[in-house]
Amino acid sequence: MSALPLSGIKILDLTRVLAGPLSAQMLADLGAEVIKIERPGTGDDARAFGPPYLVDPDGKENNNNSFYLCANRGKKSVTVNIAKPEGQQIIRELAKSCDVFMENYKVGDLKRYGLDYESIKAINPRVIYCSVTGFGQTGPYAPRAGYDAIFQAMGGLMSVTGHMDGEPGAGPMKVGPSIVDYMTGMNSSIGILAALYHRKANGGEGQHVDVCLFDTVIASLSHFAQIYLVNGEMPPRRGTWGNGGMPAGVFRCTDGELMLVVGNDGQFQRTCAVLGKPELADDPRFVRNNDRVARGKEIMAIFAGLFLKKPVAYWLEELEKAGVPCGPVNDFAQVFADPHVRSRGMEIKVDHPFEHALSLIRNPLTFSGTPINDYRAPPLLGANTKEILATIGYDDDKVEALKKQGIV
Repeated sequence: MSALPLSGIKILDLTRVLAGPLSAQMLADLGAEVIKIERPGTGDDARAFGPPYLVDPDGKENNNNSFYLCANRGKKSVTVNIAKPEGQQIIRELAKSCDVFMENYKVGDLKRYGLDYESIKAINPRVIYCSVTGFGQTGPYAPRAGYDAIFQAMGGLMSVTGHMDGEPGAGPMKVGPSIVDYMTGMNSSIGILAALYHRKANGGEGQHVDVCLFDTVIASLSHFAQIYLVNGEMPPRRGTWGNGGMPAGVFRCTDGELMLVVGNDGQFQRTCAVLGKPELADDPRFVRNNDRVARGKEIMAIFAGLFLKKPVAYWLEELEKAGVPCGPVNDFAQVFADPHVRSRGMEIKVDHPFEHALSLIRNPLTFSGTPINDYRAPPLLGANTKEILATIGYDDDKVEALKKQGIV
């Protein structure tokens, strides 16, 4: 097998919390050496976003929680206090030999430390410098801080998410996980990879990559936002209803729920046959998809009554035979017990100092020639400080002296 795609690439990662760390983790999975810089003593802010925490072998409190563990595998942790001149010098020395410099500080913060793009570019013209922020490097909101939920609200995602108007609990709703952070992490990785390719193919120059959560959530609204741009109308909140083919949504059965999406007229005909009502497919109200969209409440109510007659497993089996897209509404226990999920190896085991077989979620990319097979656990705080500082001439005595001063 070939080396991993990013073997030989070195990344200096000054990001914290989720979006930036997720991007750096993706690049580490792909073979890059990722040096994660953390504050001495406390580390990445994410380490305090618990519980739950792993159980320390000695029963002591620790800072290895689920939030941190999900975004930092495969990295090397080095503690550096960048507020101190000696810490800033360490970062500059490490930056001289790195390919990528990642940070998610508020706009302008790193300039006072001499760690902004222009300062790092001066010592390493080939550097790809990726800034991940809430609102970007320009614009009136650039100085603001923010978290995922703020951008779900400001970017329009919450306005089109939630129960339909008129239903109990109607109103804007946040998506469960920090989905804007995750998407921003993916965009950051894409930007870094494109800049690396440009540097190699087009003259060896680095550049500044500006990625932000606000831009990302707006772009992610895709066809929903395009509706507004085309006709000036706001798409309504649809609850679990689908966004194209109808009928589509969650239907209650005798023992649970399933999600159904009828994407075209042929699927509608087959679904009606499975439900024991083939005549519905010839009903003038519902023959074409546009008719069914216009009469969504009618067809959804009819289907709701039919699905209540049998259990989930029965409907799933029959609909699958008919080639109609559907699936159970799974919780996490059901997801990770699913035979297809298990066959795809989405749950991986890594050797962590606190847990020999720690479960993590694998990278979703699958390569035929450069498979990702060797996953390393998220590092303990400062686990690699001596190792990495030795590469820039800091011997053990010097590192110990810096520790006493609170610099590393």
